[in-house]
This record gives sequence, structure tokens and C-alpha cells, in this order.
Amino acid sequence: MELMPDNIRARLLANGAVPQETDHLPVVKYFDPCGAATWIITELMPPEDRGEGEGAAPDILFGLCDLGMGCPELGYVSLAELRSVRGRLGLGIERDFYFRPRYPLSVYTHAAQRRGRIVESESLLAESAAILEILPVPDANTNEAHSTPPQAEGSDERG
Repeated sequence: MELMPDNIRARLLANGAVPQETDHLPVVKYFDPCGAATWIITELMPPEDRGEGEGAAPDILFGLCDLGMGCPELGYVSLAELRSVRGRLGLGIERDFYFRPRYPLSVYTHAAQRRGRIVESESLLAESAAILEILPVPDANTNEAHSTPPQAEGSDERG
């Protein structure tokens, strides 16, 4: 599975290029299919921001990181490191095709820190959003940077 298709890379790089601190809407969610580790990512740092030369591939992601140990936190993670992880059963990290963010990262962070893990329950996120006085984003096209799951070979897309 491709963790970073071009459309997601473009959105993450655009967020990472914003010069001031911004409470971005998450772009992508990664998870360990055999464990509790989850990452909700908002930015990809441009290589020049890391002091690397032109032509270096962007690798450092920023977002809410939860390794499943009860203490989710905002931080950085290497895309190469995510790609190299093999959990139980030898499965790698996956991208959640169905993740549709409704709140900026601060709401996911607040809810996760209150519960010791990343949560996606609408009621729990709405509770944190109310405390932070942040409104949800409309459903309309919050998923423009998200890819739909690949169709199984031989499947009929007309459904």
C-alpha cells in the first residue's frame, strides 16, 4: 500500500510550508493493523526547512502520534521509519482510506490527551471541540486529499 500518494503529499507539503503555526485540519491517518499505534498527520516538512539541499525527498511528518502506551502527543515522525515498521504478523503501517477529519488537529489532540489514546468518536471529538470553542468543518469535500480504497481486481465499479 502506498502510504504517501501524490495528492496527500501535496496537501501535507502545503501545510508544512506555512510560515506561522497553524491549527491545520488533519490530512491523513496511519495505523498499525495489529496494534494500537496511530498517527494523525497534518504536515510534511519541506527539505529546506530541515537544512537539507535541493532535491532531498521530504521525510519528516508532523501530527498527533500515539504509540499505544497511553500518552498521545504532538510530534514528528519519519516517513521512512513508518514505511520500515513491521508489527505482529509482519504487517506494515497502513493508511486509513476512510478517515475523514471534521476538526482541526487541536481537537483531536485535546480528546486524545483526555482519554490516553487517539479517538475518532464524533461525540468525544464534539465534546473537546466545545471545550476549545472550535466548530467542526462542513462535510463538503473535506476528503479531497484522501484516496478511496483500491478496487479489488475484477471488481465492478458501477456498484
